[in-house]
Amino acid sequence: MEKYVLEMKNISKLFPGVKALDSVNLKVKPNQIHALVGENGAGKSTLMNVLSGVYPYGTYEGDIVVNGVTCKFKKIKDSEAKKIAIIHQELALIPTLSIAENVFLGNEQSNAGIIIDWHKTKLKTMEILKKVGLKESIDNRIKDIGMGKQQLVEIAKALAKDVKILILDEPTAALNDEDSDHLLDLLIELKKEGITSIIISHKLNEVTKVADEITVLRDGKIIETLSKGIDEISEKRIIKGMVGREITDRFPKREHKVGEICFEVKNWNAYDHMDESKHKLKDININTRVGEVVGIAGIMGAGRTELAMSIFGKAYGKKISGTILKNGKKLHLHNVKDAIDNGIAYTTEDRKTSGLNLIDDIKGNICIASLKSISKGIVIDANNEIKVAEEYRKKLGIKSPSILQKTGNLSGGNQQKVVFSKWIFSDPDILILDEPTRGIDVGAKYEIYSVINKLAEKGKTILMISSELPEILGMCDRIYVMNEGRIVGELNSSEASQESIMHCIMQSH
Repeated sequence: MEKYVLEMKNISKLFPGVKALDSVNLKVKPNQIHALVGENGAGKSTLMNVLSGVYPYGTYEGDIVVNGVTCKFKKIKDSEAKKIAIIHQELALIPTLSIAENVFLGNEQSNAGIIIDWHKTKLKTMEILKKVGLKESIDNRIKDIGMGKQQLVEIAKALAKDVKILILDEPTAALNDEDSDHLLDLLIELKKEGITSIIISHKLNEVTKVADEITVLRDGKIIETLSKGIDEISEKRIIKGMVGREITDRFPKREHKVGEICFEVKNWNAYDHMDESKHKLKDININTRVGEVVGIAGIMGAGRTELAMSIFGKAYGKKISGTILKNGKKLHLHNVKDAIDNGIAYTTEDRKTSGLNLIDDIKGNICIASLKSISKGIVIDANNEIKVAEEYRKKLGIKSPSILQKTGNLSGGNQQKVVFSKWIFSDPDILILDEPTRGIDVGAKYEIYSVINKLAEKGKTILMISSELPEILGMCDRIYVMNEGRIVGELNSSEASQESIMHCIMQSH
C-alpha cells in the first residue's frame, strides 16, 4: 500500500453564497513537489488554508491525515507543530525588522524562555541563509532587499521551524525569471533533504518543470492528478483540465486600426522618491498612437513602474523633468487628479494595496475614480451607482453573488476585473496597465486580453507593462525595452521575439 505524507479526505468548505470546496480528496507523496493548479476561485488557496489551520477545524467538513494521524488544526500553531508551514502570496514579514529577526519571528531563540539569545539567533540565521542560497547580511532590513530575497527569507523562516511539508502560494508571481529559477531549484534541493513541497502556481511552464505530481482543481472539485513519467504533462493538457476546454490561442485576435500619434513623453527624467541622488529615469522618449497597444518590457528593477507612476500625475519620483504631450498639446500634470482629468488612467501592479479598497464592496470600487459621473451636485445618486456597477459586472463577467460583495473576498482575476471596471468607467483615452494579469489564471487572462483588445478597437491607447514576455509579444503592436532607467530598444511586433528583447537588454549593459 502506498504511503502518503498527507491525505485530505472529502474536504468541503462553504462561504456565504459559494461552495469553495466540494468533497476534495488530495493525496501527497513524501519527498515530492506537488503542484495545485486551477483558475482563480477554483479552491486552491482555500484548500491550503484548511490544511494550515487558517480555516480552523469545525469550519469545514472532512479529515486531514498527516503521516497516518488524523489532525484537527484549530489554529496555525497546531499545523506548525506537525511541521507544516504555509507561505502566502502576501508575505508575512515585518519590513522594518532585520532578516535575522524575521527568520525567528514567533519562534524566538531564548534563554530559559525569557531573554532572546541574539548570538544563537544570528548563528542559526546565517546557517539557514546559506542553505537557501541567500547572500545577504542578516542585519539588513526586509524593506531594503528585493522580492526574490524576501521569498527566500520566508522559506528560511519555515526551515527554522524544521518544516516537513512546505506550502507555497504563488511563490514566483512577483519575481523575475532569474529569482524564479533560483527558488524552483531550491525546492528541488529541499526535496533531497526530505521536505515535501505543495506549490500553487499559474505559471504552467514552472509547474511542468519541477512538479512530480500536478492536481487540477475546477469549481471546488478535483478534476485529475497527473504524475510525471506516467501521464502526459503538457501545458495544453493542464489548461484543458483547468478551464474545461482547449484554449488553442492564448491571445485573442484584434482588428488593428492604428491611427496618429496621440501621446508623447519627451526627455523624461526622475529621481528616487526616498533618495534624490539616485537618477531613476534617464532621458526617456516614448510615444503611442490611437488604437495601439504598446508594451514596455524589461527585467525587474528596470524602472518600468517608476516610469508609469511618474507619468500618472507624478505619483512617483522627485525632481521630475520633461514634457508630456496629448494630441500635440502640452499637459501639466501636478497630481493624480490632473492625470485623471486629462484622460489618463493607471492600473497598479499591486491591486490589493494600491488598486482597490478591499473592505469596500464592488460597487464602491468601480465608481470611486469617477464620482462626478454618478453625482447630482455633491450628492452621489445611489440608483445610478448601482446601475453602473451592475453594467460593469455584466460587461466584464465579474463572478460574485452581488455588487455588494466585499472586493477582498473576490478571487484575484475578479479583483483585476474590478480594477479595470473602475478605470474604464472613468473613460480615459490613455490606459497605463502595470502587470495587468499578475497572479491570475489562463482563463481570466484571456478575458482581460479581450477587454484590452476591445478598448484598443474603440480607439483607446494602451501602454502595457508586463514581466511575462509571451504576454508582451502576444498582445503588443510595438514594444519599448527598458533597462536601468533608460529605453534601450524599440521593436515592432513583426521583429520582436524573446531573443531580440533580451538582446536589447544585454547590449545596454
